[in-house]
Amino acid sequence: MTQRGNRRELLADAAIEVLAREGGRGLTHRAVDREAGVPEGTAKNYHPTRSALFRAIARQMSEQHVASLRELAEHAPAELTPDDVAALYAAMLRRMTTSARAHFLALFELHLEAVRDAEVRAALGEIARANADTAVRLHGAVGRRMSRRGAGLLDAGLLGAALSVLSLPPEVVADSGFDDPEVLARALLSLGSVEDDPVVGVLRGHAS
Repeated sequence: MTQRGNRRELLADAAIEVLAREGGRGLTHRAVDREAGVPEGTAKNYHPTRSALFRAIARQMSEQHVASLRELAEHAPAELTPDDVAALYAAMLRRMTTSARAHFLALFELHLEAVRDAEVRAALGEIARANADTAVRLHGAVGRRMSRRGAGLLDAGLLGAALSVLSLPPEVVADSGFDDPEVLARALLSLGSVEDDPVVGVLRGHAS
């Protein structure tokens, strides 16, 4: 990779940290320069506007996320069980408040920006599609069918759970049962499987 390419990645990673820590209002070129340890004016040279900074963050996070899911698929054990899938999603939920906390905080800020920016929205769409592809593939590997719609419900549930855990008072999180990743993961996986439940389908048909 060229030096310019490395500098772009450095600035994008720094911008993610700034966005996660300071929120959208704190995302400035000067703050990104300080975070990246580069001369003042560097970020503005690569990403002239604040919107350009948001788009760079969105592209970086999308590329990193899709690549990590691809690696997960390539290195998944040959014989998975439903318990393995539940454990995987539980681990993901734990990471939302620990090692991946900054990632999810930045992701929520991107969702707000995506309401107004089609390019950011497109990048988030790539993340959502990759999540759905992975969910369908993992369930297929354990002999369970999950539709795209069910995978979308699962993805939305995970995103909502992460937002609740990161933004609500701890006692509310505990009352909701969101402080138990294993139980929450199984509940969300059940939500994603509802779409394929024939009983639910019949009930929906009567309701309509």
